[in-house]
Amino acid sequence: MQIRTIGLDLAKHVFQVHGVDALGDGIEKRRLRRGQVLAYFGKLPPCLVGMEACATAHFWARELRRLGHDVRLLPPQYVKPYVRRGKNDAADAAAICEAVSRPSMRFVPIKSEEQQSLLVIHRARDLLVRQRTQLINAIRGHLAEFGLIGAQGVPNVRRLLDDMRGNVEIPGDVCDVIELFAEQLGALEQRIDLLEARIAACHKTSAMSQRLATIPGIGPVIATAIAATVADPSAFRSGREFAAWLGLTPTQRSTGGKQRLGRISRKGDQYIRRLLIIGAQTVLLRSKAAKANPWIQNLLARCARLKVAVALANKMARIAWAVMTKGEPYRQIASA
Repeated sequence: MQIRTIGLDLAKHVFQVHGVDALGDGIEKRRLRRGQVLAYFGKLPPCLVGMEACATAHFWARELRRLGHDVRLLPPQYVKPYVRRGKNDAADAAAICEAVSRPSMRFVPIKSEEQQSLLVIHRARDLLVRQRTQLINAIRGHLAEFGLIGAQGVPNVRRLLDDMRGNVEIPGDVCDVIELFAEQLGALEQRIDLLEARIAACHKTSAMSQRLATIPGIGPVIATAIAATVADPSAFRSGREFAAWLGLTPTQRSTGGKQRLGRISRKGDQYIRRLLIIGAQTVLLRSKAAKANPWIQNLLARCARLKVAVALANKMARIAWAVMTKGEPYRQIASA
């Protein structure tokens, strides 16, 4: 009896395998140590292997593909309904094996090493930006306790530091601590600039990223993030499905033929969703085309600016899908 489908439950050290034959009967259940995985699958004939799209999943998918197996990654939330009872590695592997064989199942495209390398740069930049924000908030909060108030924003913190250095009423211990924060803030800004330079270099060498950057509100950071995250745009059937994957579509509580739409679902890639909303806010504030766009102006007359920014981010996501799918740069419609 030959194994046709395998559900592989990933872990740090101990992996669980659940294999079935062509009739769906379980014929293989075993645990593997990390060092035994490739040797085990190397002895098997090519088969369908399902894994949850979790940590290290893309690495193992690439390794098993090199051995000739058909590897598919499943979103973890799509696997959970197939867990029959309890929560253990064997039950999870069996659920993965069952879910991967469903004809209506949706899969996560496997990322290449280059895509994951670029995403590491993005994640590192995002971490440093959050640390910079924490330092700025700490500086503003501590100095506010001594009567020094500064406006929000990275450029304004420098003026606040200059005011502190020229104020003889601030205790010396406070000034010493704030100077430590200022020194760390300067080092963070240098590292952020270095990572942004690497992102810009990757943007210049990527045709997909350059096409995405033709969309208003999308720059090199957003374009490279989308290009690195979306391995296969054809996996989405429409622009709305791509926007829904980013969590930019409203949740539905419809029943009885009545459509009830709520807030955006916020499911999917939080990083790209946040970048798109920031880009949409920039368009609303600085773009002359947005001020002449009747669709945007009608929304601004009826809704709050942040809500309009989310709606514009949804539209930007749909345009991004069309640009990736058709392989053409964005062209502004004159009547829009």
